[in-house]
Parts: sequence; structure tokens; C-alpha cells
Amino acid sequence: MNDSQTPAILRLEDGRTFRGYAFGAPGETVGEVCFNTGMTGYQEILTDPSYSRQIVVMTSPHIGNYGVNPDDIESDRIQVAGFIIREETEIPSNPYARDSIGDYLRNQSIVGIQGIDTRALVRHVREHGAMNGIISTVNFDERSLQEKLDETPSMVGLDLCMDVTCDTRYDWSEKFEDNQADAGDSSRWQVAAIDYGMKFNITRLLSERGCDVTVFPADAQPEDILDINPDGVFLSNGPGDPAAVTYGIETIKKLLGKRPIFGICLGHQLLGLAGGGSTYKLKFGHHGLNHPVKNLDEETVEITSQNHGFAVDPDSLPSNIEITHMNLNDDTVEGLRFTDFPVFSVQYHPEASPGPHDSRYLFNHFTDLMKEHSQ
Repeated sequence: MNDSQTPAILRLEDGRTFRGYAFGAPGETVGEVCFNTGMTGYQEILTDPSYSRQIVVMTSPHIGNYGVNPDDIESDRIQVAGFIIREETEIPSNPYARDSIGDYLRNQSIVGIQGIDTRALVRHVREHGAMNGIISTVNFDERSLQEKLDETPSMVGLDLCMDVTCDTRYDWSEKFEDNQADAGDSSRWQVAAIDYGMKFNITRLLSERGCDVTVFPADAQPEDILDINPDGVFLSNGPGDPAAVTYGIETIKKLLGKRPIFGICLGHQLLGLAGGGSTYKLKFGHHGLNHPVKNLDEETVEITSQNHGFAVDPDSLPSNIEITHMNLNDDTVEGLRFTDFPVFSVQYHPEASPGPHDSRYLFNHFTDLMKEHSQ
């Protein structure tokens, strides 16, 4: 019996149940169910550490058309808790493919489900909000599945950074030499990047702009970071509730004013918290490659890649923090700038892997700040 004939079940914590077929590895998995509106980029989505402990639903009906390959990854493994699609393409059409999407999941023991009405599921999440769910190919007793869901904590209050951060400090140039690009400038900027769940493409783009990147674990102390005398500090994306990352907030507070700082996604939220603001849980988050954001300085619109379930509360921000970008779908905060320090951040992903390249100018802005404030 192949996977397409093996039954599987998805149970949501509010009792909604979907029955379909196994996709990926057999077994059982629990996580917060969220949906991604991207039509492509499923491999980058699967390997994005920001999706730790989340079950991702793809809204595009066919997933796996171009297979998977070793180049389109954003970390060293699949990070999602589970994967939900309408239909798998079992035979990819791509000369660079090394595996099908189903084999990719099986090889890394990731449980998924296909053959369900993903439109109905996404609509349910949009109406009722993100919630925990459980996928099983081994247990179909709804009462038993519900009991496991009732014991699973919500995303609010969860610090997941230590699950996905690096174990020890390392230099990107040493670990990933092949990804170094000619910066076109003899200047090299020393950047300390705090890894809360950092995507590979962020570090690639910093390297391309003349940065030598030293990556620190999420719980690195400020003195350890300043000890390498960096020209700037980068705060990465990551999973979970930003308010629970108290050690990161305290470290950032002690780094403010010491070096230029650039934050993305969770790094943006942590900067808002360190500056005196607060964050809150979005109803179903922003996950996709096509979200419009207004640049308030330039009066322009950028099409952005996004992946977050929390946002900075604009009413909580002190007077020394300005809002620079706004989401045109729901008016949530998408960018911040400190008026008293060379510090800025964005909620979306300017490295956009996958996604549009509209916002890559922000990496140039970071190097400009380091040049302006060089020691």
C-alpha cells in the first residue's frame, strides 16, 4: 500500500476534523496550524526555523511540482512540525531535483496529510484563528486525539529559540565558504548575528555586501558579542512568542547605542520589546510571499515575504521609536526606527527566500549605517 492509499486524520483543537491520506512519514505530530499563501518555495518554507512547532498548510493545490534539491534550503533540516497539502506531485519535473517532496518528508521523519479540502481548512483558520492541531496516520480515535490536543500548550508564552539556535558561536565564512560572493568593495564589515532561528539567505546577503558574519547563539551575552568588536549587530528571525525570549530582550537593551543594529521578524519584535514596547498574538498571522507593505519614508509600496504570528503594538511604542513601514492588509507595524540610536528593523523578510526582492535595499542601509558609525 503506498502513501496515497494510507488513511490519515487532522484534528483541530476546536473539534473540526479532516480525513485524508498520509503524506510523508507515518506517525503522529502536534503543532499550531497556520497557512502559507505562496505558490512556490515550499522547500524554503519547510526549512525555515521560524516554523518550529507549527503545522503548515499550503494554499496552492499542487505541491512538489519541481521537487527538492540541496540548494533551496534555509537551515540544515526540515523545521515544521507537520505539512498539509491538497495534492502531492509524486514525479517532479525539474532537472535539478534530487527528491520528491514526499520522499523529502519521509527521509526526515516529518508527518503530513494530503487529500483534504485545504480551502475549507484555511477558511476555518481565518475565521477562528490559528490553533493547535494533530495529524495522525496511526491513531484515528477522535477522543484520544482531542485529549492530546488539550494537553498541548498554545504558542503564547513559548520560547522556542533555544530549540533552533546554533550550539556555539561560528564564523559563516568558515562554515559556508562556497556561499561567499565578491562584495565589490575592499571594506569588510564585522557583523555579529544573533541566531534566534536564522535563515541561511540572510547571512548570504550580508556576505555579498562585504560583511564577515560571526553567528552567536540566541542566549549570547552582550559582552561576548562586543568582545569581537563588531561594526554592527544583526538580530535574526525565529519562532515562538517574542515576549518569552527574556534573555534576548535583556541582551538587546545592553547593546542599544553601542553598535548599529538591524532586526528582522522576531529580531524586529525583540527590538520593540527592548525599546519599551509590547507585542501581541495575531489572529492567524502573516505567512506568504505577496504581502503589500508601505514604506512611510518613501511613500512607496513593497511586495514582501512574511512569516510571523506576533506583532508589535504601535500604541505601546515610546516617543524615541518611529514606525517606518505599515502592512496595507491590516495596518500592523512592519518597520521601526530608533531616533536616538542607529537602530532599525522590519517585520517582514527582505532576504525573501522564497519571495520578491523589493526590500533588499535594507541590507545596503545596514552597511551604510556601519560605515557612518564605524569605530
